[in-house]
Amino acid sequence: MTTTAKTDTGCLVHRGANIFGDRWTLLLLRDMMLHGRKTFGEFMEAGEGVSTNILASRLRALEETGIVWRRQDPENRRSFHYGLTEKGLDLAPILLEIIRWSGRHFDMDEARAKLVQRIETDRDGLLAEIRDRALSITAGRS
Repeated sequence: MTTTAKTDTGCLVHRGANIFGDRWTLLLLRDMMLHGRKTFGEFMEAGEGVSTNILASRLRALEETGIVWRRQDPENRRSFHYGLTEKGLDLAPILLEIIRWSGRHFDMDEARAKLVQRIETDRDGLLAEIRDRALSITAGRS
């Protein structure tokens, strides 16, 4: 998932796609940004069907690239919480634009239509909510 010196042409699209351009990584970012998920178990319950080894691999790669932080759950020392760093939060506008684009070109249910409408009418407010939720998880308030 990381760009190696051998394959790094300097192309910024290539570099970004190597870090956050696969399906599972984008879905993890969605789960953190829009649903406030923060534990391995919560990611597994998202209903997307990701395998445990893929989930672990993507979380590790996101942590290694500084997009996600990881810390031990103070109540369960065998469990970890994950959250978005500033670098990860910088991806929120991109994720919202992917959702907006998909909403314009694919059928969707009422809940997703409301999200697309919110993106179109109150994008800044939604971005602020995503940031506030991420900061509350970082501070351990969630």
